[in-house]
Amino acid sequence: MNPWKCIIVDDEDVDRLMVVSFVKRFPSIEIAGIYKSAAEALAALQKEKIDVLFLDIDMPGGSGLELRQKATQVPACVFITGHAEYAVESFELDTLDFIVKPLRFERFEKAMQRVLQFLEIKEKATLFELSFGGDLITIKEGNEQFKVKLSDILYLEALKDYTLLVTPQKKHCVWSNIGTLLKKEPFDSFVRVHKSFAVQKQFVVKTSAHEITLANQSQIPIGRSYKENLSAIL
Repeated sequence: MNPWKCIIVDDEDVDRLMVVSFVKRFPSIEIAGIYKSAAEALAALQKEKIDVLFLDIDMPGGSGLELRQKATQVPACVFITGHAEYAVESFELDTLDFIVKPLRFERFEKAMQRVLQFLEIKEKATLFELSFGGDLITIKEGNEQFKVKLSDILYLEALKDYTLLVTPQKKHCVWSNIGTLLKKEPFDSFVRVHKSFAVQKQFVVKTSAHEITLANQSQIPIGRSYKENLSAIL
């Protein structure tokens, strides 16, 4: 498989070079361009197919948010910025992750795992199927079929047009966005607590102002616009 291509856009030299050094640790990602401005990056995007954007937000001559709005053809986008206040706005633009500077490799690695997982799922999208039967879900992943009990699913995690069904043993992927999935009757026991997460009520053991802890110790973030949904859990 050919490596996926990315571009890096940041007007700060030190931050830009740090992202470059971190990306180079992942052999499945190739750096196709490194730019100081959104205008330079946009010109490059018109010449080459890119799979991932790593974008600063606050830049002279055009923000990273404006660039993302003009580059919706790029499947994956990660914002890396010193301005946490842009987080909510960024997730309205098909953002896979939002990292607040100062950038650390441990946090960047988590974002990369999410990006690579999404790109692999996107490549295999036509291989995923989902069907229901009582308390069982049949999931086709390539040539394999899995029967998963609905009552075993801890939480759902959104990856744009796909959703991960997370059990204590495995993460299963289905080709459906999380909003569509939650409208189906079998998922009535799930509560959406974040743009990217919905938890099954029976597995919640603790809630705080910013996250939910599940029975397997998974910690799920709570989105500001979903806090009112916590009443269904509490």
